[in-house]
Amino acid sequence: MVASTASGEREGWSSRSAFILAAVGAAVGLGNVWRFPTLAGENGGGAFVLFYVACVFLLGLPLVISEIFLGRTGQDDAVGSIRKVAEKSGVSKRWSAFGIMGVIAAFLIVSFYSVVAGWVLYYAGVMGADFISAVLAGDPFRGALMGESQDAIQGRMGDLFANPVLLLSMHLAFMGVTLFIVARGIGSGIEAAATILMPMFFVLLIAITIYGAFVGDMGDALAFLFTPDWSKLTPQVMNTALGQALFSLSLGVAGLITYGSYIKGSSGLGPTSITIAFADTGVALLSGLMIFPIVFAVGLDPAAGPTLVFQTLPFAFQTMPAGALIGFLFFVLILVAAVTSSISLLEVPTAWGIGEMGWSRRKSSLVFGGGAFLIGIACLLGYNLWSDVRLLSFWPLFAELDILDTIDGFTGKVMLPLGAFFTAIFVGWKADRKLVEQMTGISGFWLAVWRFSIAWLCPLAVGTILITGLFPGILGD
Repeated sequence: MVASTASGEREGWSSRSAFILAAVGAAVGLGNVWRFPTLAGENGGGAFVLFYVACVFLLGLPLVISEIFLGRTGQDDAVGSIRKVAEKSGVSKRWSAFGIMGVIAAFLIVSFYSVVAGWVLYYAGVMGADFISAVLAGDPFRGALMGESQDAIQGRMGDLFANPVLLLSMHLAFMGVTLFIVARGIGSGIEAAATILMPMFFVLLIAITIYGAFVGDMGDALAFLFTPDWSKLTPQVMNTALGQALFSLSLGVAGLITYGSYIKGSSGLGPTSITIAFADTGVALLSGLMIFPIVFAVGLDPAAGPTLVFQTLPFAFQTMPAGALIGFLFFVLILVAAVTSSISLLEVPTAWGIGEMGWSRRKSSLVFGGGAFLIGIACLLGYNLWSDVRLLSFWPLFAELDILDTIDGFTGKVMLPLGAFFTAIFVGWKADRKLVEQMTGISGFWLAVWRFSIAWLCPLAVGTILITGLFPGILGD
């Protein structure tokens, strides 16, 4: 069974541009706006960034094409699409098992993703209230959070983590928005949201980047991001860059398989996939150019790590002209990115429930949205009431991690690489070659390049991520 409208026709995107907007929205999320600048700062800047860009186009792009090919060919949920491609290729339908793993991974990720997005919602509220107070005081162009010390600003995150009721309310609000959009379906829900939110996202991203260029230190930011110190490109840094390339494109969670299944028409997948990869990478780079000029201008540490967005930048906005307004718009920007990614994550299990279980869209979205919400509650309680709980205490790699970080670590280090690995093996070695050529629209030299990458380079690279993620000491320092 497949997802369909009331008339019985299967849901689908209204146009190629609608699919691109939705797919870019799925890829562009906290991984680009928060995680990429964090990793770039922690891993020395230029060498990491350039290697990351190379990984996107040499390894990420072939996997993007492969996932969209599976969905477009199968015209079903992720599991059903893989099963249909296997049938058409004359191989075992058991290959659909890696689709099941992708569905589970997407379900687990959206559960903690909603909690983290709740932090963004909280800071958007704080900054919004601060901007309103600035307007009411007749000084709309003042800095953010005036009168608060650096310790007080940075202490907000700890106060948030210690307040389970506040964390729960933010998680509930964000999951509620995600569930509402997914329950409305493809056309009036996901596509409508992408059509509104993605242009808003790009306008805000470009506007704040221009602001940073004028009031920040763009020279130091450019040098940091694009002047490589190759001595810092250690095997561990290369592995991190490769992992981020796959993570930022939302590979291994069956999201692009699911979105690809809603494609109608016969446009080639090559140009479409390239557009998605370029847009995703452009957002990551612009995010660095948005954040680091501000960080350098006020003399803060670019290697601040995960606290860069939530503790370092709010203080930086205090010292910047119009910091109250820009701080508010900055967190609105991140919130928009989080929404477009979360709806793609929830759509994966929702589509599975429709296609494999025969449920209505409303029932499927409620079951999986509600289930993810409950797991998210456990994640947020891991920061306070259940702070001593260790889900995988028997596994040294995860033994010291709280609930959220355990689920994040397990999905990121195990499930996503496995999903991407089996996608590469299946498409590169098992899928019928004529079917691949027909459905992707790629032929000749570029088909040979793509097939070599998906059959050889991608399994090797993703296998490396999997092994080194599970055994981090293997690469050394």
